[in-house]
Amino acid sequence: MAQGRDRQEPEPAAASRPATTARALLWTAGSLPVPGLAHLRMRRRTAGWVILGCYLVLLVAAGVGIALLNGDVLSGAQLAVQGRWLLTASAVTFAVAVLWMTVIVHSWVIVRPPGSRALTRFTGGAVVLALCLAVAAPAAAVLRTAYTAYDTLNSVFGPPHAGAPPHDEANPWAGRDRVNVLLLGGDAGSNRYGLRTDSMIVASIDVDHGDVVLIGLPRNLENVQFPDGTALAERYPPPYGFDDLLNEVYQTVADSPKKLAVDPSAKDPAADTLKRVISHLLDLQLDYYALVDMQGFASLIDAIGGIDVHIEEPIPYGQEGKVLEAGHQHLDGYEALWYGRSRTNSNDYARMGRQGCLLMYVAEQTEPTTVLTSFQELAGATKKTLRTDIPQAKVPAFIDLADRVTDKGRMSTLQLSPPQVNTAHPDWKNIRELIADAIGEQEDLQSAQQQDEGDDEVAASPSGGESDSSGGGGDGGGGGEDQTAWQEYTGLDEPSPDAPGRQVGEDATSLDALCP
Repeated sequence: MAQGRDRQEPEPAAASRPATTARALLWTAGSLPVPGLAHLRMRRRTAGWVILGCYLVLLVAAGVGIALLNGDVLSGAQLAVQGRWLLTASAVTFAVAVLWMTVIVHSWVIVRPPGSRALTRFTGGAVVLALCLAVAAPAAAVLRTAYTAYDTLNSVFGPPHAGAPPHDEANPWAGRDRVNVLLLGGDAGSNRYGLRTDSMIVASIDVDHGDVVLIGLPRNLENVQFPDGTALAERYPPPYGFDDLLNEVYQTVADSPKKLAVDPSAKDPAADTLKRVISHLLDLQLDYYALVDMQGFASLIDAIGGIDVHIEEPIPYGQEGKVLEAGHQHLDGYEALWYGRSRTNSNDYARMGRQGCLLMYVAEQTEPTTVLTSFQELAGATKKTLRTDIPQAKVPAFIDLADRVTDKGRMSTLQLSPPQVNTAHPDWKNIRELIADAIGEQEDLQSAQQQDEGDDEVAASPSGGESDSSGGGGDGGGGGEDQTAWQEYTGLDEPSPDAPGRQVGEDATSLDALCP
């Protein structure tokens, strides 16, 4: 009876090890694509099935994640800029890599032939090391990318503003229709003291439609008035106010932040104060600022592979007599920097127009796949170049908003330039009315489109048809002869302003019309 029971329930015999080192290495290598294979070969079934089961669970989880994202780079990017997801991904990647390499090493331990010679043991060890590196290399790349993203997020984006309501992912803009961001270009250099904000643009963004009004502020605006009760208002009281240009406000505060900054504890007290000053001047709530060092801006453009532009007139730049030639051009970072900053043979207003075009070109041409493939370079350039008070928690919402702007938004620009604005003696009340009209016109157009989405003419018009640079073929008061909008507005004979970026008429101009 005992012998019958033994025949019915035999003990699993230990499997013999492969006869040769080559076969042992093949079974070990099989543990790379199919972890647990060598353990099953050696009849270590419990360990083998547990390892293989965990591996299959990871594959299924990865498949479910890919299916949920369904190629949605935007959703992936929104997850990738959240610290908790970056830390979770790093921890999981590290744990999986260590366990996988442990399985490979243990697989070799249990299948290698006994009594191998030194050369055979060395060869086996080298192969196992190579197999482990095949796991470690991609894991290290993932960890490096995650660390770079985490470090960049913590360096560039800060905590929520003091007193600000908690961030609500379901309602990131707290029910507001628009969010306003001050875009600053800092023109620092070895040949000048401090930093001047020669580029100042307010981007008023419709959070539902993605439409944008870019409000360009000339660097040479004078008679700047400061908010009541601030140290700046006490030092530079009305009626004359600040005795320098608007682009000098930043450095004035940066020289004495404890005395002149509205909030000396801010991440960048000078930029924060300039945001509050411009908000006061325009009577427009500015939510955030983003300051880009114009020298470092070249690195950002290089990181996305450059941009394509069309140049109507040659643009001289630099001190070596270089020229950006007319026609379709692909600009690298250095050339794009000069495209946006050169004033040779032109003026501030032409430069303001090109800066608006530059923003549109970058928004249109920056592909998510390019950002992913150049992530390390882009993150490094961003960390060195960008300063902002946008909280970390708002970054996913801004990624979604940027996609909406690129996908279906229209961009128009209102340049606060002559003849509408006298930069030496600006009429701030009139400036505020111009801005309110520009934003209101864009919102009216949105309402008209919602009422009649099938009206192709309305949908195609960037500014309600009132700011067409061709003058719309109206009578123009010219005895039946066609006149341009510039001629109608100024009564001058020349068909266009000297500076192509100068504001024509009081309506915001479509960037599609301004930028060739």
